[in-house]
Order: sequence, then structure tokens, then C-alpha cells
Amino acid sequence: MVKRYKRIIYTFKNSIEVYEYLDGKYGAPGKKRGKKRKLTEEAIRYRNQWNRERKVRHKLKTWFKKNDYMVLLTYKKNERPPDMDTAKKDLSKAMRRVREKYKKAGQTMRWMANIEVGIKGAWHVHIVINRIADADVFIKDAWEHGAVTFKHLHEAGDFKDLAGYITKTPETCERYGEHLRETSYHASRNMPLKEPEEERFVQWREVKDRKGYYLDKDTYYEGTNKFTGYKYRYYTMIKLDRRI
Repeated sequence: MVKRYKRIIYTFKNSIEVYEYLDGKYGAPGKKRGKKRKLTEEAIRYRNQWNRERKVRHKLKTWFKKNDYMVLLTYKKNERPPDMDTAKKDLSKAMRRVREKYKKAGQTMRWMANIEVGIKGAWHVHIVINRIADADVFIKDAWEHGAVTFKHLHEAGDFKDLAGYITKTPETCERYGEHLRETSYHASRNMPLKEPEEERFVQWREVKDRKGYYLDKDTYYEGTNKFTGYKYRYYTMIKLDRRI
């Protein structure tokens, strides 16, 4: 049986993400399809986080741009919430107020946020939000519990690091030199994503730059599936002319 591979292609304004692996209809040579192996809890957490970061990265590439806002909301010590449910209500209330301001300005608000509490009990919220005129004023007026600070987004790494940062968990926060007790990720629902293109191929070839793009070597990963014995890989091509 000729082995066939599948290529999944996600196309964005400034980049292309490619995932290549053995087509699921084909097994390892000379072997019948075996029983599915049960993943460990650690493997499930890793896969779920990997998928979450990929989805968020795709939303960032599709709906956000350079100089949109990364916002930090903090709590005064005497106003810290007693639990995550209370913090969620605080965030929801603030975002409703901001949404109303965007609507009055004739604009659509898109956002994603991670509520985080450190091991010593300090609460804060990271928010990515599209920037419009006076957005900083709207957000400061809406948040009643502490300080609000702003940074502009930049696309270094094609939003890869930001996707991991905005979805970090107690298990992944050490990547960023942090120690968290609990986190909760949220996002507005008005950020749909396009379905990827699919291709089939039979010969595993070296990756070459596409016309108008270059291979981001930092994103290239290749491994061997321990169940099928075949290679898989994923990588990102960056557009040479990145006009924003």
C-alpha cells in the first residue's frame, strides 16, 4: 500500500502555517491498525494546551494587528476577589461597559483575556483588545478595582509567544518566569476562523521557501509518530512584504 500524507494549510495576512502528517486512512507498513492507546493526563493537558495556543494564535493573526492593545488590569489589595467566580463577574461587568462604548462609537470590540492569581494571592487580568480612538479611556473608566496599564502589540514571532502568554496555566506559567495558582481564559465570540486548505502527497520532501515567503526556522518542528512510525512536521512561512 502506498503511504499518503496530508498537508493542512492555514493562510493569514502575513504568514502561512503548514502541518504535514500521515493520512489517518493509512497505517504503519506491514501492521494492522492497533487499538487506540489511552493518553496519560499529562499528555492530554499538553495536547489541549497546544491546541488552545494554536487556536488563539490563529485568532490573533486574523483579528488583531500591530499597535492594538495588551492591557493589564490589577486589583488593589483590599479589593482582591475571594475566588475565580467573583473575578469572572468583575471582568464581565467591565467588558460590558467597554463594549457599550465601542458600540456607541460605531465600532466592534474583539478581545481575549486571562484571569490569573499568583501563589501569594495577587490577582490580575491580561487582555488583548482591538484599539480604537479613546479605547484606553473606556477601559480605565470601566475597571473599578485597581490600576490599568497598556502596551501596544507587536508581531515578533508571528504572535506565537503572545498566544502562549495569554493562555498560560499553572502548568505552563514557568515559561514566563511566573508562578500561578489558578487561571481562566476567556474571549469574545465574534472572531470566527476560516477552514484550512487540505492537500495530499506521497513523497516527503525538504521544505523550501514559497514565492514571496521565507521559512521561519524557529517554528520548524519535525518528529516521528510513535504509533505509525512515520514523520510529521509543522512550520510557518512568513511573508516577505509585511505591510500593515
